[in-house]
Amino acid sequence: MTILVTGATGSVGRLVVDELVAAGVPVRALTVDPARAKLPPEAEVVVGSLARPSTLPLALKGVDAVYLAPMARTVRRFCELARAAGIERVVALSGSSVGDGHEGSSGNEYAAVEAAVRDAGFAWTFLRPGAFMNNTLDWADMVRAGEVAVACGDATQTPIDLGDIAAVAARVLTTDGHIGATHVLSGPESISLRGQVATLESVLGKEIRFRELTRTQQREQWLGFGIPEAAVDWLLDGFEETLRHPQVPTGVVEELLGRPGTTYADWAGANRAVFA
Repeated sequence: MTILVTGATGSVGRLVVDELVAAGVPVRALTVDPARAKLPPEAEVVVGSLARPSTLPLALKGVDAVYLAPMARTVRRFCELARAAGIERVVALSGSSVGDGHEGSSGNEYAAVEAAVRDAGFAWTFLRPGAFMNNTLDWADMVRAGEVAVACGDATQTPIDLGDIAAVAARVLTTDGHIGATHVLSGPESISLRGQVATLESVLGKEIRFRELTRTQQREQWLGFGIPEAAVDWLLDGFEETLRHPQVPTGVVEELLGRPGTTYADWAGANRAVFA
């Protein structure tokens, strides 16, 4: 069984390749930049991208299943080409924001991907992770300066390690019982933004002050970074929602992998060099 991993240079796709190779599964990796991806020698590399559907027929030839990175703009064309190539099994990366209805939500793109895959009649599985631990890599400069300033410090989420998402994707691709399933993935703990800063402080062994920004201050900062206005409002609304209703772990990662999920402290330790 050969599995095509699309977006093999991406943050999750690259890790899916490693997981499948480690499991001894034949992997074909689709990437626009093999040199940057530094793919393992066991992986067959095809140069291309979901953004360029003309590259997909070669990548899909002789493949049994696909790990599909989310790209709403071309997903319908991918589905047409995959069906023509005889693909039956698709595991699509989606997001827990599907269905929230906000115009700036990432869930709109994820929902479009899910709808296209479902409508095409594949044997599908959707993976819906929530917030990524990697999002706090954006704090690196602030952490090095000794002060993290963000809004909604007590907003409590269940951030997940990208490695756990990749491990789940590989497990679902290579085991039975997941067809037609939507797996909502989370990290193993509820932790606030303030709590994440405290964890970094402990792991790094340095004082890191926390300074609360107002919604207006955070909004102006993100708009200054070039984030679209609708997306900024969606992000802030989401943080405020988890102030009122703290997230709780789903337990799905642990159930599927048979091991504990990665804690934020474990992740921080593994990424110590980025913040040091």
